[in-house]
Amino acid sequence: MKNNEAIKVQDYLDINIASQQLIIYANGNSVRCYPVSTAKNGSGELMGSECTPTGWHTIRAKIGAGQPLNAVFIGRRATGEIYTTDLGKQYPQRDWMLTRILWLGGLEPGKNRYGKVDSTWRYIYIHGCPDELITGKPESHGCIRMNNADMLDLFNRVTAGVKVYIHE
Repeated sequence: MKNNEAIKVQDYLDINIASQQLIIYANGNSVRCYPVSTAKNGSGELMGSECTPTGWHTIRAKIGAGQPLNAVFIGRRATGEIYTTDLGKQYPQRDWMLTRILWLGGLEPGKNRYGKVDSTWRYIYIHGCPDELITGKPESHGCIRMNNADMLDLFNRVTAGVKVYIHE
């Protein structure tokens, strides 16, 4: 696989909560592995739990194409800001979403789709964050956080519709 070649829809992303890793699988082979940070509250599907939902998902939308590295997003919209440690100190309460966003949608009715467990309406993303927050520990509010260079690389490799499997 070339560095910028998009993976096929039948291929998938594997997010392992226990190991805090995201692996790209293409044609049954592991192609690329990235460190991630999942939820501090562990796994779970309930709205408001701030847990990372498990099971099969799909990338329902790719957000941020063309934005610079460390671009800041609020409500899935670029703010025009570029994250720096000084900006982070200025707004310590923000849950930083940087560089790119992959918005996930659950595929399993009653588990991660529809009602109070719907990953889409919980706004579960794979997104960039301040690089120092990727420490090998689960510390997010439910999303899957990645460092920014890895997020950009992943974003350029996948298409909307790619399946994502999240598990312990």
